[in-house]
Amino acid sequence: MSHEHFKGKYEVELKYRVKNKDAFLRILHSLDYEVMVENNCETDWYFDTSDHQLKQQNKTISIREMEPSGIKLWIVKGPEPDRCEATNITNAANARSMLENMGYQIRLITQKVRSIYFVGQFHLTLDHLANIGDFAEFAIMTDDESKLAEYRTELEALAAQFELTAQDLEHQSYLTMFEQA
Repeated sequence: MSHEHFKGKYEVELKYRVKNKDAFLRILHSLDYEVMVENNCETDWYFDTSDHQLKQQNKTISIREMEPSGIKLWIVKGPEPDRCEATNITNAANARSMLENMGYQIRLITQKVRSIYFVGQFHLTLDHLANIGDFAEFAIMTDDESKLAEYRTELEALAAQFELTAQDLEHQSYLTMFEQA
């Protein structure tokens, strides 16, 4: 497993609604890939100010715990669509407490079941959100802003190998989907 896949301040990510998870997995198994984690339960605590300043600025702050892998992350996204930074932390409960001590409030707590795979330089996640559906995210992180368009084209080509098209793209964030559910 390579943590190099998750380094960079930009993330090019295309999210697709998956209609047939078994077909998706059959195609994945026909490729050369590595498994990072399978069927991990991820819990995300999203924070904002009481007057929703982060939401208004198109930013999110979250603390993520992944089990059984034990990975814990502090994640900041936005304001640009491709802006995403994450760092490993050792104590998620303390990080949540620190945010609350700074005046942030829990906006929402979400859970999903996630598997993460590496296909070449890209990482693919296969997510199940209870009562919402199955999704695949094709992504890469980079510090090189000039490569974002090139990576987007390469990710679209990879998604096409899974028979996913522009009609399958999901433009809403998981946070928005959970808030609307």
